[in-house]
Amino acid sequence: MKEKVQSFGRFLSGMVMPNIGAFIAWGLMAALFIDTGWLPNKLLNTIVGPFLSYALPLLIAYTGGKMVGGPRGAVMGAIATMGVIQSNPDTTMLMGAMVMGPLAGWIIKRFDNAVDGKIKPGFEMLVNNFSVGIIGMLLAIAGYYIFGPVMAGLLAVLQAGADVLVKHSLLPLVSIFVEPAKVLFLNNAINHGIFTPLGAEEVKAAGKSIFYMIETNPGPGTGVLLAYWLFSKDKATKDSAPGALIVHLLGGIHEISFPYILMNPMLLLATIGGSFAAMMYNTLFNLGLNGPASPGSIIAFVGMAPKGSTFAVLLSAVIAAAVSFAIAAPIIRLTGAKGSLDEAKDQMSDMKASAKGLAQEGAAVDLRTLDQIVFACDAGMGSSAMGAAVMQRKLEEAGFGNIQVTHSSVSEIPDGAKFIICHKDLAERAVKSAPQARLVTITNFMNAPEYDEVVAEIIQSRKNLPDDNQAAAAENPSNQTEATDNAQADYADYKGGVLIKKNIRLNRSPQTKEAIIRDIGKVFYDGGYTTEKYTEAMLEKEKVFNTAIGNNLAIPHGIEGMTGEILNSGLVIFSYPDGVDWGDGQSVKLVIGIASVGDEHVDKLAKIAAACNTEEAVNKILAMDVDDVYDLFK
Repeated sequence: MKEKVQSFGRFLSGMVMPNIGAFIAWGLMAALFIDTGWLPNKLLNTIVGPFLSYALPLLIAYTGGKMVGGPRGAVMGAIATMGVIQSNPDTTMLMGAMVMGPLAGWIIKRFDNAVDGKIKPGFEMLVNNFSVGIIGMLLAIAGYYIFGPVMAGLLAVLQAGADVLVKHSLLPLVSIFVEPAKVLFLNNAINHGIFTPLGAEEVKAAGKSIFYMIETNPGPGTGVLLAYWLFSKDKATKDSAPGALIVHLLGGIHEISFPYILMNPMLLLATIGGSFAAMMYNTLFNLGLNGPASPGSIIAFVGMAPKGSTFAVLLSAVIAAAVSFAIAAPIIRLTGAKGSLDEAKDQMSDMKASAKGLAQEGAAVDLRTLDQIVFACDAGMGSSAMGAAVMQRKLEEAGFGNIQVTHSSVSEIPDGAKFIICHKDLAERAVKSAPQARLVTITNFMNAPEYDEVVAEIIQSRKNLPDDNQAAAAENPSNQTEATDNAQADYADYKGGVLIKKNIRLNRSPQTKEAIIRDIGKVFYDGGYTTEKYTEAMLEKEKVFNTAIGNNLAIPHGIEGMTGEILNSGLVIFSYPDGVDWGDGQSVKLVIGIASVGDEHVDKLAKIAAACNTEEAVNKILAMDVDDVYDLFK
């Protein structure tokens, strides 16, 4: 049930989130140019009304239509929503756009499926254009006479209910429902699916709206994180809280506080209390914002304050944080080690194992060639971006900067994604969105132990561990250190670096140039240094530049346009004592394949130049064994 609610909420917020920049632009224009704004301007003020009445609903409808019906659905959504808007020009039809956009996208999608393969050749463009025009016109008419009046009535009911709450000072009670819903990752759905449309209507009438201050106030979460920082008895939690506090308060990513609250559900009393107190204050002093504060950073929250209300709005966040802290502090102190991140992780281990089990079916991933990890969250803009940055930094510190960590919505994971990281509460949705992918779930965005486990697993996969060590490490990630130590005993020369002994292959029988390059490419690919395409990159290089550089030496490498096929820097050394034809009259006896990322290969190239500076020096190398060649170039 929770997953269905999240999905529906994600769908609603998905229409608004991509257009938040437009909402902010409208809010800033209202704050600056309306009659009571910071810089009143009658001419520029004429933009504010049409922006709200037409631009924002049409953008939402366009996005909603595209989500369902692709580009044609997007156009249909905008056409149909014009009828809804014009049916009642005095009402801001954001909610009408949220209905009409997806509906129009669904209808044109059904039409396209119905006529697929039935259109005579040469008439495709005619049918495509006129179908959108005719069906769009009919939906616009339906929007004018049916959907518009219905949505206007619904909005009027909601607005009347909201007015009752405001007039009777009952709006703070909304905090009882909002704060628990937020930690279930419904924060974007609540803010952008409900409060944004209500707030827009209120801004149109009063120039500001208290609805923009309910979910976006960073104060409640700030108080909880501050209490963890000062009073947590668990070192890991205490140490991680300051970083989480900065991300939450300044970055506006409220999801960072959710795991800390979920560790001890009693802390919901703190966030509810903080939000309730702030809303009482906001109601008492008739506060509001000019537009949505997104993300919920203290900077955005205060930045959307109307002229003359900046300090009062700031005080709202301070009050929320103070009350939340006052309630959270004794709860954290009294519960002691119960607030440990490790214990919270243990309590959820069964759920995590279940989620991973679902994702593992048909999801074996070759980590040797992994080049992308997708970090998914509800909206794809907040916690996932922050988690992706943390994961990217850890990979770079481990020498895997070539593995790109991207972020996306859990409902829109890119096709072909092979490795997904997401919060455990989003696991079911991630499996549905990318059933082919390996899934790792976390409970803490800032210092999840799973980040280090993933890095360790990637290192393990590229160390060519013997089978017994591979099995031990796979059974229990805690065996990683022992497995690595054992591996280094057997392969003391291999540290995941540029050159390993197994890639030095001497005294080979003569082959063609192309066959040699393909063999080198296979060694690179099998060792996790490159993708399969790098072989073609080396062959393409030979077409424009012969890599035989004299002294019986060739250094095949890829063309510049395909350096993205390189995963890790590496060298492959083949020797041919009888010589091979490298073209253009060049005979080669020593072939050193190069795959380079960044500057890792520079010292190796310097050693190659020094060691092969004469034909006699190359001949000496041909007489060496593997250990000597390794010692020369390592």
